[in-house]
Order: sequence, then C-alpha cells, then structure tokens
Amino acid sequence: KISVRRFVRYNLGQGLEKKSNDFAAEVAQQTQAKAAAPAPTKEEVKKEEAAVPTYVASAGLVKELRNKTGAGMMDCKKALGFNDGDMEASVEWLRKKGLAGADKKSGRIATEGGISCYIHPGSRLGVLLEVNCETDFVAASEKFQTLVGEIGMIVASCPEVTVVSPEDVPADMLAKELAVELGKEDIKSKPEAMRSKIAEGRVQKIRDNMALLNQQSLRDPTKSVNDAIKEAIAALGEKISVRRFVRYNLGQGLEKKSNDFAAEVAQQTQAKAAAPAPTKEEVKKEEAAVPTYVASAGLVKELRNKTGAGMMDCKKALGFNDGDMEASVEWLRKKGLAGADKKSGRIATEGGISCYIHPGSRLGVLLEVNCETDFVAASEKFQTLVGEIGMIVASCPEVTVVSPEDVPADMLAKELAVELGKEDIKSKPEAMRSKIAEGRVQKIRDNMALLNQQSLRDPTKSVNDAIKEAIAALGEKISVRRF
Repeated sequence: KISVRRFVRYNLGQGLEKKSNDFAAEVAQQTQAKAAAPAPTKEEVKKEEAAVPTYVASAGLVKELRNKTGAGMMDCKKALGFNDGDMEASVEWLRKKGLAGADKKSGRIATEGGISCYIHPGSRLGVLLEVNCETDFVAASEKFQTLVGEIGMIVASCPEVTVVSPEDVPADMLAKELAVELGKEDIKSKPEAMRSKIAEGRVQKIRDNMALLNQQSLRDPTKSVNDAIKEAIAALGEKISVRRFVRYNLGQGLEKKSNDFAAEVAQQTQAKAAAPAPTKEEVKKEEAAVPTYVASAGLVKELRNKTGAGMMDCKKALGFNDGDMEASVEWLRKKGLAGADKKSGRIATEGGISCYIHPGSRLGVLLEVNCETDFVAASEKFQTLVGEIGMIVASCPEVTVVSPEDVPADMLAKELAVELGKEDIKSKPEAMRSKIAEGRVQKIRDNMALLNQQSLRDPTKSVNDAIKEAIAALGEKISVRRF
C-alpha cells in the first residue's frame, strides 16, 4: 500500500507587508526620531569626551564585536575600553549609544530571502523553512545560503524546538507549566519566598529550549542562532529573520505494523468463509459465458498497471466489458481481484520525507509519503512517484488537502450557501437549483484535493491513478500522509 500522508507548502513572503523603497520618508522618519530624543546636556557631553578608556582591546576582540553588532571599528574599540573587554557589556553599551548596526536594522521589513529544506540521510526526517532578508541580491549570497542551511540542520536536530523566538511560546502553555512546577514536591519543600522564583526559572528554561533563536550555533557552540544571525546582518548589511519552519518525522503518530502473518492469514480465511458462496447455477452460468471482445496486449497491460490483477483476469474483464477500462476496473473490484484495492486496508508506516524547492527558492514543499517497507521506500519507482507528487503540490496553490474527504464539512456547507445565494442560480427552476449548486461545490472540493489533480506524466490520469499503478507494480500500500 502507498498513500500520501501530509504536505506543507511555503510561498516566500506570503502574508508579509511588502517594503516600499521610499527613502525620503525613511530619512524624514529618522530625523524626526532624532529630534524627539532628549539631547545630552553640555556637562554630559564634556564628561563623556574627557573620559579615557582604561582597557586597550586587542584587534581580535574589536573584530568580534564588529561582527556581533555591525558598529564602526573605533566605536567597538571605545566600547571595549570602557567595559574592560567584557563583550556583553560592550554590546549593551553600543546599543544604548544607538551604534549597534544589527539593532538599527531590526525595525526594517524583510520580504525577500529564500525557502530552504533539509532532508536527513535516510529520508526519515525533513525540515522546510523560510528565512527573510531585504533584497534578492543578499538572498543569493553564499553567506546567506550557508546561514539558512545551518539553521535547517539545527531545526532537524532539536525536536523540542517548536517556535522561532521565546516570545512565540503561547502564554497559556507557560501558565500551565508554571502551575505544574509549583505543584511539584521538591518545590513545596523549599521556603515559600523562593518557590515562585525557582518555578519561574524552570519555566524560563523550558521556554528557551523551545525557541530556535536560543539554540547553539553549529559552527560555534559558544554562540546562539540569534548571534549567528546578528553576525550575518553585520556582514551583509540587511535585516535577516527566520519567519517559519516545519519539521516532519516519518510515521510520527501512526500505528506501527506488527508482522503477525499467522493472524493475517487466519483473518483472510475467516473473511473468505464469511462471504456468501455462489450457487451452482451462478458458477455454471459464469463458466459458460464467453467474452465478446478480444482485448489487445496494450489494454491488458494498462489494466494490470491500474489494478494489480493477473493477466488472464484482466483479459477476461476487458472481454466482458467490451474494452471499457472503467467498467473492467469495477468488474475486477466486484470479483475481489483488484490488487491495489486489496492493499488499501494495510498499515503503511515506512516511506520517506521529501521536499521540492522551485528554482529561485521562492516556493517550497515538504511532504510525507508512506509505504510498508524500507525496501520499497528506497526503490526508484517510489522515489520518482514522490518527486512527481511534490512538484504537483507546488504547482497547484489551491490544493490544501490530500483527499476530497479531508475538506472540512463546515467549509463545504458555507460554499453551498454562497452558491445558492448567487443570482444565476436564483434564475434557474427551483428543482434544479440545489443540483447545480452541489455540482459547483463538488468541483471546488475536487480542486482542493491532491489525489484528484492531473498526473504530470499522463494528464489523462489523476494522482490517485498514479499511486494505484505504483501499488500494483510494487505490491505495497502507498499513501500521501501530509504536505
């Protein structure tokens, strides 16, 4: 059995306010902000000018502070001098002076950038993420691409990371965690004045562990992802921000298959015994019947690919249905000979996580397709099918669910109400109105489902048909789980 389980699609900058390059307005805004800021008194200026740094910073420290903040060389030297070489204190000093370049850029709007993905070797874990900057020139730079790739690997390696920044952690979740911590026995044994502080400290740690920006950088474990981004901002001169990400683990949440073959055989035998046996007259009639149509080898092969049934069964089905492919498929189903349908009830928890990034990195798709064994998952036919499905998801922005049954019923009810309220429907005879409206809603429903989309290799077939052909060829259930 092969089934599409899930998928997700990212369009670069979707939902973000686009930047308008009105430089005159930007300069006027900065001038106005400067004028509104309280001017230092003469005494404060004199005192600052008279102050002499007590520490002489090395060239390496100055360079490190420049990378962190994007401030000028002399400002970095002065900051380190006044703070005895303390890096954190120097960064804070520059921020207060308004000299930290990375912080100056934090208020800008970044709608360019790139969609990127990371698939861990073995295709059992995948990440899709969007990182924004201000121009496509910076987005194409090697430094930006390296940063994005590193962030993708960090997301993959940290399963506890679910949000970009600590501020994104839901407040109600933190409140629940605080209540849990306050109820623990070890907290209750502490002095009452200390309990809330200890509990808040633990919740703060949980919050930090959930945030991507607080994780260690891969290149330098002494720095965080946020530090790595600030260094890139200082080097490239633009605002850079991680907007969103998603992580898929293969088979996560699915029931694992237990290979109890004896139980499977017993179940099939029981089902066969429970089925009503045909009467002698029905058997004689079926045996005496002679097909009126002789199917070509090409038609027989096509029906085999569609259903996974045997060659003689396919030949017989086409003969009894005058070569009609759909009627032949239905005939085989009724006889219980269609292999793909037999496999649809199996559990598929193997497969692979795959991604498709459209040229230009402005559109990306992450999807999970399941099968029953890792042997089939590694096959060329399975990999080709998964790649094709990824491109179809990317090319169909209206596709939001795997199958038509996944479309929410309340959404369809709303669409039906909208259609029934349209003027062209009201002008039709009353008996026809509901049928016309239902037909339109059915079309909307079909357009939203991945399985109903055209196959790339053969536009006369659907994605569902392509999956059934793969099931027939590979002998396992295949399903798209999510995207």
